[in-house]
Amino acid sequence: MSINITFSGFQELEAELNRLNSVRFDAVIKKQTTELLNRARAAGGTPVDTGELRNSSSADLNDGVMGYTASYGPHVEFGHRTRDGGYVQGQRFLQHNVDTQRPIYKQDLINAIRKERG
Repeated sequence: MSINITFSGFQELEAELNRLNSVRFDAVIKKQTTELLNRARAAGGTPVDTGELRNSSSADLNDGVMGYTASYGPHVEFGHRTRDGGYVQGQRFLQHNVDTQRPIYKQDLINAIRKERG
């Protein structure tokens, strides 16, 4: 399970920074991906039973993708049916981490544009 760190509503900021300085834009994306990965690996960032899910967290900094390689990650995130017909609610840990990162990303974009414009 992976998540691409695209945040809706920031297309204009992303396009402007990319237009001004694509290297700086890439640096912002790498920072966001790294922070998501660090948050996922920190206490409270990923549900822990055996630790396998947390240990499966990984990121591709060049593509701005962070996720989990454990096959059951989507079931923990989104919920799943049980064998007896019940339902276990998803824990939405990735969504929470992305929601936490969203204002940081926006501010980093704004700061980078300000630096570029001088």
